[in-house]
Amino acid sequence: MSILDLRGRAGRRPWRATTPITPQRARGRRGTELALLAFAVLLPVCAYANVGFAMDRKVPAGMLEYGLGMGALALVAHLVMRRFAPYADPLLLPLATLLNGLGLVMIWRLDKAGPLLRGNFPAAANQLMWSGLGIALFIGVVVLLKDHRILQRYTYISMAVALVLLAAPAFFPARREDYGAKIWIHLGGFSFQPGEFAKIILAVFFAGYLMVKRDALALASHRLLGIYLPRGRDLGPIVVVWLLSILILVFETDLGTSFLFFGLFVVMLYVATERTSWIVFGLLMSVGGAAVVARSEQHVRIRIDAWLHPMAAFGPKAPPGSTEQIGQTLMAFGSGGVTGAGLGQGRSWLIQFAAKSDFILGSFGEELGLAGMMALFLLYGLIVQRGLRTAVAARDPFGKLLAVGLSSAFALQVFVVAGGVTGLIPLTGMTMPFLAQGGSSVVANWALIAILIKISDSARRPAAPAPHPAPTPEPTRAADA
Repeated sequence: MSILDLRGRAGRRPWRATTPITPQRARGRRGTELALLAFAVLLPVCAYANVGFAMDRKVPAGMLEYGLGMGALALVAHLVMRRFAPYADPLLLPLATLLNGLGLVMIWRLDKAGPLLRGNFPAAANQLMWSGLGIALFIGVVVLLKDHRILQRYTYISMAVALVLLAAPAFFPARREDYGAKIWIHLGGFSFQPGEFAKIILAVFFAGYLMVKRDALALASHRLLGIYLPRGRDLGPIVVVWLLSILILVFETDLGTSFLFFGLFVVMLYVATERTSWIVFGLLMSVGGAAVVARSEQHVRIRIDAWLHPMAAFGPKAPPGSTEQIGQTLMAFGSGGVTGAGLGQGRSWLIQFAAKSDFILGSFGEELGLAGMMALFLLYGLIVQRGLRTAVAARDPFGKLLAVGLSSAFALQVFVVAGGVTGLIPLTGMTMPFLAQGGSSVVANWALIAILIKISDSARRPAAPAPHPAPTPEPTRAADA
């Protein structure tokens, strides 16, 4: 056979094979997830035993039950993912399980110091119950949410529900243990924080709204100092969200939810439009609004003063409303050093009840040191990174924006809590995801992880190969005929 027979006669198309190539089946990596889940359960069990040896010189009595319970919950979640999300990201579930398990161990460790100070109360059993409910909600979302694009149908309904959840605490009387912030709804002996669920619903609304309006919002009328300024009528959405965040700050005196709400919208707006001007306007409006509210609201002003002067509460002339918790947390970080005092061997329980909520990072900082804190932040960073990677891989614009919104909300909450505890920004009173005591927080964050997993399953699922076109017959020359 000559070369002309392979390439065709002069003037004809080169010869091409007509046999389609079948793409390889994408790996779901569920085996990798199972191995990581085993490690995510084993590490908190070892930490549990370490606390028992450090405080009682013996193995804790409930270590076996704790390990079996966490292992069973993790295994059920893994089996559900094998069936309903086989191509989902293999890291999200193990990372959430590990953080949740370490938080349970630290809360139990602080429970054992409860009799030493007034105000400490046992909370590990309740947190374990809420963790089980959170994993149950995780399973329900993975099973019932067939396609994340279904959420796009409820764009404006989600806006209404989120506004109701954000405004509801202002109509309920605040209790003494809320310390001025109206962020809880108390119904008898039951209480929950609606802002934890509102952040997920707001991400759904912002994703659906910006997917439709992003072209109009991306238009720029003129350029000033190298920054594209949006048109006046396009400033409407960001002004409305800014006003709502200010109202939340005024009527509920909640710095954390206000910052999270407004920051989430600005981040998603920037991702949707790719306009740096939105970031500039967002920063200017947030700083201006916080400055005005700080001058008029005493609760906000007290928190800013405590941030600027964390050790003033220890002096002979402590200002009214000052708190010792920030100073105690900074001392706990300092005493922990690089490697920490060891699990069960610190004194962070001196922060009293706050050691189990937003100040639980002080407990980890003292007993695990700087190295342990960096490991915790790395775990949080991996969750955010996997969420953003899911956004990049998503095939639909709604899924991309929703994954960015959920990841950004998670990252902003970690930044707000960690920044407040370490003295980087004023204290907000929010809970550290998965680590801190709080039923609303752990349940809502498990739901957030479930939605990210459904988006990643859709993004990583192999697409059906396109049908191969039928071979085109070559034209016949008249001379050949």
